[in-house]
Amino acid sequence: MTDSLHIVCPHCHTTNRVKRADLANAPACGSCHQALFTKHPVGLDEAAFDRHISRSQIPVLVDFWAPWCGPCLQMAPAYEQAAAQLEPEVRVAKVNTEEAQSLGARFNIRSIPTLALFVNGREVARQPGAMSATDIVRWTRSHMP
Repeated sequence: MTDSLHIVCPHCHTTNRVKRADLANAPACGSCHQALFTKHPVGLDEAAFDRHISRSQIPVLVDFWAPWCGPCLQMAPAYEQAAAQLEPEVRVAKVNTEEAQSLGARFNIRSIPTLALFVNGREVARQPGAMSATDIVRWTRSHMP
C-alpha cells in the first residue's frame, strides 16, 4: 500500500497527490487551492466523470439521476447526508442523465436513481432505487475493497 493517493479535485478536476495520513486533515488542491473534500456530492459532466473514475485512487460513488425524477429528488437530501459520512474515504458524485445522456447510455442506466460504485476505474457494484442515508452508507461500505 502506497503512502500517497491520487485525488481529483471536485472544483478544477486536477489530479493531486495526497498522503493517506493527510486525508482527514482537509487537504486542499495544489492548483485551485480549494478543499479536495466538501462533504457534498460533486456534479460531474462526461469529461469530469472520466477523470474522476480513471484517476482517483479512492472509490467513487455515483448517483445517476434526473431533475424530473421524483424518487431522485426525494433521495437527494439522503445522498447529501451520505456524502458527509463517506468523505474522504469515498468521492461522492452525481451525474445528471439528462445533461450527460451518453454516460447513461454507456453504463446502461435503465432506471433512476441508480447508484454505482467505481473502484480503480471499474464499476464494482450497482443499486437502483432510492435509499436512505444509512442504507447508502451501509451499501457503499459493504462493497469497498
